[in-house]
Amino acid sequence: MTPRVLAYSRTTGFRHESIPAGVAALEAFDDFAVVATEDPAVLTAGELSAFAAVVFLSTSGATCGGPQGRAALEDFVRGGGGFVGVHAASTSERDWPFFGDLVGARFDRHPEVQPARVLVADADHPATAHLPATWERTDEWYDFHARPDPSVRVLLRVDERSYSGGSMGADHPLAWCHDRLGGRSFYTALGHTVESYSEPALLGHLRGGLQWVTSRTTPTHT
Repeated sequence: MTPRVLAYSRTTGFRHESIPAGVAALEAFDDFAVVATEDPAVLTAGELSAFAAVVFLSTSGATCGGPQGRAALEDFVRGGGGFVGVHAASTSERDWPFFGDLVGARFDRHPEVQPARVLVADADHPATAHLPATWERTDEWYDFHARPDPSVRVLLRVDERSYSGGSMGADHPLAWCHDRLGGRSFYTALGHTVESYSEPALLGHLRGGLQWVTSRTTPTHT
């Protein structure tokens, strides 16, 4: 059974110009059936039951459309549904504690887009197994208000010595995962630029994250 995935990219704050490229990249994954929307009406128990996972692709602001959308997403995850947050997803729903726990950390600030050195912290994961130990690339390097909880599995870090403007120090996480809320959750801070979504290594990173969150989920409908 091909996992059905909802690619959700609603923004009520800053909007990334890379969102269409990100949606197209997800839709091109032939091992997933991807449905893309920005309509918060999809965030209901009935609609979400058809999906194995939801991807929040550079969402921003109050993206769930209100209490009903929030409740449906929380029930979906607590019931075993998968969640993937990409880049600006960590800027979304700032006053909702559950979403902060789901994403794993809250965005704080970033310097200008520039090259940096990404370090694989955990190569034993589908999102990182294909990557070199040191990955050189250009992106927008997020700082977070705090590091993820120690129970969260950190997959990638950025070496702050390799770029200007980082403020988290030697332990600066970029991607992580957990399953402490019911379903599996994967977040990556990568994916700011349009060019990101034509990079084979980045696409493999996203595909691996999706594979992990959907590997133990079963949608109600096919």
